[in-house]
Amino acid sequence: MSFDTPLVLTGPLRAPRQMLADQEYGGHSSIHDDAMAEKLGFRAGPIEGPTHFSLFPPLLQQVWGQAWFERGCISSHYLNMVVEGEEVRAFVEVPNPGATSTRIWAEKADGTPVLEASASLGPDHGQTLLEGRMAALRPPGRLVILEDLHVGLKGAAEERVRMDPDQHMGALYPFSLNDKLKVITETSPWYSDAAASPWGRPIIPFEMISVLAEYSSHSARFPVKGPAVGLFADQEIRLIKGPLFVGEDYVIRREIAALAQSKRTESYWVRTRIYDSTGTEQVAEMLLNHATLKHSYADYPPELLA
Repeated sequence: MSFDTPLVLTGPLRAPRQMLADQEYGGHSSIHDDAMAEKLGFRAGPIEGPTHFSLFPPLLQQVWGQAWFERGCISSHYLNMVVEGEEVRAFVEVPNPGATSTRIWAEKADGTPVLEASASLGPDHGQTLLEGRMAALRPPGRLVILEDLHVGLKGAAEERVRMDPDQHMGALYPFSLNDKLKVITETSPWYSDAAASPWGRPIIPFEMISVLAEYSSHSARFPVKGPAVGLFADQEIRLIKGPLFVGEDYVIRREIAALAQSKRTESYWVRTRIYDSTGTEQVAEMLLNHATLKHSYADYPPELLA
């Protein structure tokens, strides 16, 4: 080879749609509601982070082919919020032949970074971006909103989930898969047409694996104090024996993987393992850092002093 210049695959600018304006959790509006976002000091309700994951499959298919939909992973740290009307573009650094990991990122049209991430192909992913970030976490010290959590705490119940085409996904996700497919940034017949899918069945889009994994999360009953407002700060979705299929039953088990805090947030990292309908074979996994805004919890100052 004459050059060792890094080459980058680049996607088109896309304008993602906001679908969580009516989201509710804990009986109140979420940060995706414009009024709530403005109350907390943000200019508008942001588009949910994993929406941007849909920008990457066309590029990663070029890198690793069909296998990426079966054993692929995106491990992302979210950097800046995107609101409806803004455009976003995906970038993938072309890995060396045989490599199973590479750097990916997304930017707004003006170059503002949206997320930084690693993409990889299993089973040998190497250290993902979030594995590195978790390893660098410092002990959280005294927590208020999350004081009743501890690493290793498991969800209260085993959850059984599925995603049918017209299934309303609940208060956390007030839309269906078919609603999403009407506005998804990168569409594919694989998401809706069994005859077009290499697996003979429609597959769940990568961004919607987040919805599948989270919409029943209230069943875990993790003792997080509230009402308080949070956002996704870090997220990793990993396929082990994929893809995941529309209309298929899955079993979910959760546990607390890490706790942390910053000046503005208290964070709990949840590892969500997704199993086949029998609960015996793991098919996917999600690692999600819920960053809870301290100033959104009214009792934070007195409880901290107490």
